Amino acid sequence: MASAQPARGDTGLGDFLRSRRAAVDPHEAGMPDDGRLRRVPGLRREELAMLAHVSVDYIVRLEQGRTTRVSRSVLDALADALRLKPDERDYLFTVADVTPGAVSVGSMASAASAPTRRPSQPEPAPRLRQLLDTMPDVPAIVVDHRMDVLAWNRGAAGLLTDFSALPPAHRNLIRLTFLDQSFRALYGDWQRAAKDCVATLRMEAGRRTDDAALNALVGELSVRDQDFRTWWATHQVRGPSQLVKTYRHPIAGTMDLDVQQFSVDTHPDQKLIAFTAQPGSTSEKALQFLLQWSNTHVMADD
Repeated sequence: MASAQPARGDTGLGDFLRSRRAAVDPHEAGMPDDGRLRRVPGLRREELAMLAHVSVDYIVRLEQGRTTRVSRSVLDALADALRLKPDERDYLFTVADVTPGAVSVGSMASAASAPTRRPSQPEPAPRLRQLLDTMPDVPAIVVDHRMDVLAWNRGAAGLLTDFSALPPAHRNLIRLTFLDQSFRALYGDWQRAAKDCVATLRMEAGRRTDDAALNALVGELSVRDQDFRTWWATHQVRGPSQLVKTYRHPIAGTMDLDVQQFSVDTHPDQKLIAFTAQPGSTSEKALQFLLQWSNTHVMADD
């Protein structure tokens, strides 16, 4: 069995361009079939160069990290040629460290060499804490940009896990999703939820290349979980969005819940995540039962 090697922590422009180039269907991009065998999926470098109106050598230098100055117009052309989604386009400009005129290519320190992750416990934003305290009938948590759980109410503890029983360094939604079997079993579609986690973390890693705790989290998950290593290497990215997730709760049963995120301008690194059900649905009845059970069986964050 091959030894577990940590995923590369590099979120640089070259890695991202290669991954997105491989994801483009040449026929959908308008490339003719020239009869040559494609040894790898996606666009060839010369095809991307043609679509973006740059030289093949320039694409090679970008992907190999040998070009450190990139204009906005070239990045726009590459984004169009690669058919990037809005989140992916934002990420492209982020990892390229765009500045007026030209940009330098950014990179993140290797996750494998990141220092041991030390728990950082910033106080939740007062307004988010206040909002959390006014939501006894809605499971809700406050998280930071790394998805560290900073605060929670009884409903959230009943739905997800007893955060008070976890060491502070383990109160992280992405870490729990991959490394905690009970938490993992909550998801009706674990693979989809886990991929969303990786895409969200990848987006943040591109924005915060010097975040030692985030890099160490990536390093730990890369070493300990094969799926994380595989999905991290695909460079999929996703920003905040409203989701519907299915939870298979051992007490309340199956629930389809809307997962909504709220933030305040004074603390852009933090957000409140609330879990709600559609009115009149069986999921709403199950959630109400769970909330009643939680009032007597779990602890809120005091």
